Amino acid sequence: MNTQTYRAPPSISRLQQRAMIVGVIALVLTLGGALMNPAQFFRSYLVGYLFALGFALGSLGLLMLQHLSGGHWGIVIRRPLESATRTLPLLAILFLPLTLGLRKIYIWTGPMERPLSRFQMSYLTIPGFLTRAAIYLAIWLVLMMYMNSWSSQQDDSADPGLRRKLQLLSGPGMILYVFTMTLAAVDWVMSISPHWYSTIYGFLFVGGQVVSAMALMIAVAALLARSAPMSGILQPRHLHDLGKLLLAFVMLWAYFAFSQLLIIWAGNLPEEIPFYLKRLRGGWGALAVLILLFHFVLPFFLLLSRDLKRSASILPRLAIAIVLMRLLDLFWMTAPEFSPQTFRIHALDVLTPVAIGGLWLAYFAWQLQRRPLLPLGDPELAQAIAHEEHR
Repeated sequence: MNTQTYRAPPSISRLQQRAMIVGVIALVLTLGGALMNPAQFFRSYLVGYLFALGFALGSLGLLMLQHLSGGHWGIVIRRPLESATRTLPLLAILFLPLTLGLRKIYIWTGPMERPLSRFQMSYLTIPGFLTRAAIYLAIWLVLMMYMNSWSSQQDDSADPGLRRKLQLLSGPGMILYVFTMTLAAVDWVMSISPHWYSTIYGFLFVGGQVVSAMALMIAVAALLARSAPMSGILQPRHLHDLGKLLLAFVMLWAYFAFSQLLIIWAGNLPEEIPFYLKRLRGGWGALAVLILLFHFVLPFFLLLSRDLKRSASILPRLAIAIVLMRLLDLFWMTAPEFSPQTFRIHALDVLTPVAIGGLWLAYFAWQLQRRPLLPLGDPELAQAIAHEEHR
């Protein structure tokens, strides 16, 4: 196949330019807000960073899942998935501002009214926090590097052995991803309230990241399907498969979230229940209901429709709505710790995620233009894009 035929259409270049403009404008405004309120800046920055990180790590998880399962659903979005993972070097750089604001985010960095346990005092230290963060990022970058390098070599050589190597890496890679993201969720988010703990907390973040990545891939696939070369390749059956997976991941995320709530609420322990008391009262409770309705209830019932899952106009809009709900969920997970009595949203809570998200999206679109839109060396490609009767 001619690789030039499968290059990204001009719409991706326009997406890159628009995302960059929005990101830069929001970044300038964010920096102005940071000068006036540094503490709020770092707290908002954490939410924005986790939001963008979810796209990259969720895509890494989906990429490894596709290599393990061998499903045709992943072949048509493999290059967008790989492009999203290649934003991890940018996210490693964007982590640096967080290292400057640890004392503004985490109360364990200073004197505390309630003492920590001996283990917590040895674990929650600034050097330990930074060392572990470096290890997490290094593991993710190594996984990304090999997944992309071997995929690129497969295009050049069509060596069937590379497919086996990708499968062999994806097994332990999935375990590493879940394990490191669980620890990262504990370090970066759960330790905001160091006396509270949940054993399912990391899985909640992993599930949310996979939802974010799948929703993004649906939106990108629909955009690519509007023009050549993908307009003749992406079919309703592909969207149908992606929609079914999005439904499954939304249900998985909801299962993790409800399991955590049920166990903690039923236990009614003074060390655990304050987490939900803060988030279910006043305006925070209204936000919780909003997330419940538009992150689970509405998507669940809409995605049951076969026609909707095959619609190139409705399904992407639903996917974008779920992406926005992911941002609200991350905000709900963190912000009540800093304002437990009353619901409060600062301008930086909007500007910072827009700035980071805009820059990330521009970099993602640039990466998407660097390689063919399809894995041309994959032996399953012809079957994956073959026109078949509707199932």
